[in-house]
Amino acid sequence: MARISGFTTMATGFCIAMDDRLRLVQMLSPAFPIGGFAYSQGLEQVMATGQVTADNLEDWVCDVLEFGTPQMDAVIVAQAHAAGDPDQLSDLIRAMASCAEREIELMEQGRAFCALVAGITGETVSVRPYPVAVGLATRGLAVPVEEVLALFLHGAAAQMISAATRFLPMGQTRAQAMLARLSSRIGAIAQRAAVMPLEDISSFTPGADMAAMRHETLEVRIFRT
Repeated sequence: MARISGFTTMATGFCIAMDDRLRLVQMLSPAFPIGGFAYSQGLEQVMATGQVTADNLEDWVCDVLEFGTPQMDAVIVAQAHAAGDPDQLSDLIRAMASCAEREIELMEQGRAFCALVAGITGETVSVRPYPVAVGLATRGLAVPVEEVLALFLHGAAAQMISAATRFLPMGQTRAQAMLARLSSRIGAIAQRAAVMPLEDISSFTPGADMAAMRHETLEVRIFRT
């Protein structure tokens, strides 16, 4: 009887973890309708000028993931996930926005994400910047924070590559191969962000930041950032 009881407990735990993992995949999937397809994080600007092409796109995405806003956002997700003060985190990430479009992207995706989570759970959800909202929504899931961050960063990489696929002469196969090659790098960034103290948060991608600023005055554009 004890063996059966133990097996039942293990099976129940496995089912709970699997349910939570599937909820996480749903929330961080590109198919979750928060409007991510409309943003390029300044990438459209450098593609329009020819600075970024299909041949050097992977280098650009890698640098932005490693040193730019995605890794900074991942730290905020981890802090919110670990019961950090959501008001403080929201103020910090908005204060560190490099341009007006960056703040718009944070808040518009956060607003859409919070509305969807509220509609799914039936709970009242306060509007937060997107990374803070993700951290709060994943607090109760039986999934390691590193996995949350890896999926969050994977979504950021997929968003940039998808934007490039619609702008550059680059096929879907090449784009998916590029995304697959980023897996180990994304995992390493997630591991680092999971344990990084909030006082160590930073970003240093001046080229990407300048591109995001210039994008605000780009006359013809297909992306909002």
